[in-house]
Amino acid sequence: MLDGWINSINWIGWIKALHIFFMIAWMAGIFYLPRLFVYHSQTSSQEVRDQFKIMERRLWFFVTPFALLTLIFGVILIYMHGRAWFAASMWIHVKLTLVIFVYAYHGYLYFQLKKFAKDIIPHSSRFYRFLNEAPVLVLLAIVALAVLKAF
Repeated sequence: MLDGWINSINWIGWIKALHIFFMIAWMAGIFYLPRLFVYHSQTSSQEVRDQFKIMERRLWFFVTPFALLTLIFGVILIYMHGRAWFAASMWIHVKLTLVIFVYAYHGYLYFQLKKFAKDIIPHSSRFYRFLNEAPVLVLLAIVALAVLKAF
């Protein structure tokens, strides 16, 4: 009885749902972190800066596991679809290239966070506004590639 139930589960669907869920949670966090940098860079109050440092660090450590889980479930999906599918699906190669940029962006935010933690504000609030908004287009391209599978 249990074997029949386990075999009836749509495993690829569940893995895909978890991949999407963790990606959404991750993106929410890395869209908000540069917004905190905007506000952090605009304040001159050390008390407020210290509060931003706490918020930034907590947010970073909250969303980083989501980045890892997104990666794990994405790799599982590729494995479940198989080598032939991976070789034939050119859209996934473009998507993965963009995903590498998002992980690099995530790492860059960490280095910015470390600078803010030392009371070093290397850029203007305008720079952090751009840093906050630019990845939206990359995310749109990733989602479009995954949904449309155009090539």
